[in-house]
Amino acid sequence: MFFMLSKVLWLVAQPLSLVFLLILAGILAYWRNWRRLGAGLSLGALVLLGLFAFTTLGALLIAPLENRFARPATAPDDVGVILVLGGGFGGVVSLARGNEELRDSGDRFVEALYLANRYPNAKIVVTGGVGNPFQPGETDADIARRFYQRLGVPADRLVFEGESRNTAENVEFTKSLLEVAPGQSVLLVTSAFHMPRSMGIFRQAGVDVVPWPVDYRAVPEPGFGLELAEPSFNVNTASVAIKEWIGLLAYYWSGRTDALFPAP
Repeated sequence: MFFMLSKVLWLVAQPLSLVFLLILAGILAYWRNWRRLGAGLSLGALVLLGLFAFTTLGALLIAPLENRFARPATAPDDVGVILVLGGGFGGVVSLARGNEELRDSGDRFVEALYLANRYPNAKIVVTGGVGNPFQPGETDADIARRFYQRLGVPADRLVFEGESRNTAENVEFTKSLLEVAPGQSVLLVTSAFHMPRSMGIFRQAGVDVVPWPVDYRAVPEPGFGLELAEPSFNVNTASVAIKEWIGLLAYYWSGRTDALFPAP
């Protein structure tokens, strides 16, 4: 229920959906001769679109998330598991094309490959099923299996979990897979904006992990101003940030984390 409810609510709450709904409501208001209301709704849609697409609002929203957890100043000497959270492959396209199509968060899987070379005795654990119930495709776990094997990572170093659909299930389904010797560390590799929520859930579950953030979308201290070069990127950044802030609230209110904004 929580999973489906979160997906349906996000269909409505994401920035472009809000703009569309305001425009639609404005048209309906004009149709009912509520011209002042229609003008207000249309103006609201225009303002929101301008803020999301042509300013640095998205960077301002995402920067606090990305700045919350940094990589350790000194990398661990002994790493037993490199844990990669899914979300970096295009499951629909990969299934249709028969390839391993990396998306915006594909840094997670590339960084894990670098770490696998740095820590040759560590296992790579990939957790990620199909997170979009409206457009099912191949799981990140299945795609990652091909991805790493094609790049020469031995099969005995790879562990995959392909049933989880969100971060809470990532934690639930991988707890038993994180077997490390005393003194070894588990590196958690996920997008920097996603690290606060991820760390909160792992802590709630009693799993000790070391944050290893990747996939940064903004500079550390962005100012507010116009950003006209990449409106689609700006909208995407704002959408990712808003979704993550809503996720933090939802996970805190539902008891999945014990802190609203988990800190180091």
